[in-house]
Amino acid sequence: MELTQIAYFQILGKPLMLHLGILGLLFILFAAATPWLSRKGIAKISLQWHTRLAAIGIILSLLHAILGISVYL
Repeated sequence: MELTQIAYFQILGKPLMLHLGILGLLFILFAAATPWLSRKGIAKISLQWHTRLAAIGIILSLLHAILGISVYL
């Protein structure tokens, strides 16, 4: 299966590339919010979870970028 077919694979009527971009952004925002939430005392989130969220966000964003570039190459 070609990367362009994977990029445009439909999930709930929208391409997979769109879902990966949204999920990547959300995970990066969650990772960025964890120190702020801990500092304000709203939620106690460990550094281990912060790094996990950041790693997942980076991986999803890289997959999104690879699929986005594959459409144009």
